[in-house]
Amino acid sequence: MVIGSFVGLALALLVGLIRAEKTEQPKRILAFKTPLSLLFIVAWALQPAQNPGFAATILIALVFCLGGDVLLALGSHKTFLLGLVSFLLGHVMYAAAFFSLGQVGPAMAAGMILLLAAGVVVWRWLAPHLGDMQTPVLAYIVIISIMVCAAAGLAANPAIPCITRATILIGAILFYLSDIFVARQRFVVSAQLNRAAGLPLYYAAQFLLAFSAAWVPL
Repeated sequence: MVIGSFVGLALALLVGLIRAEKTEQPKRILAFKTPLSLLFIVAWALQPAQNPGFAATILIALVFCLGGDVLLALGSHKTFLLGLVSFLLGHVMYAAAFFSLGQVGPAMAAGMILLLAAGVVVWRWLAPHLGDMQTPVLAYIVIISIMVCAAAGLAANPAIPCITRATILIGAILFYLSDIFVARQRFVVSAQLNRAAGLPLYYAAQFLLAFSAAWVPL
């Protein structure tokens, strides 16, 4: 009952946010985005953590992402850069959590190869459009790639339940994909498709990672 109500509220706020994004009015966007992003903090808190250290690191990552959501919604160049930094720090914390339980091996190596290839493609696509944002965007691509690679290493740890490993890896991949739409919106072409696709991917990722934080054993 609680989970059903939670999901219903999140979906209603997401629909409202996608509609508000069309207006490009920060106040209207924040009216939906702030409570929706706060919900992934609530999702983290709904279940007792089996591994307090891992769960605490995930919470810090979620808080940084919440800050990034608010900063990006404000709409200025300066707040976009600050939001990028906030998300970058969130990915650092996610990566730290995943590496703490990850295994160096074929899964992580495969992740590194795939993400290196993807990063090169994304960079070549974005670089002509970035102007003075090349350095922060390149740093962001590197850090989010490391985060997904760390999730692949965690997914190879047999001590963690299969559903937990899959949830974390899927969440990390969805986060990566959602940021492609953010970059397309900001630097390449402004289109409602970016929001309609990117926002559901982003919030699905955050809720998966928030819920799975409680499923990781000691």
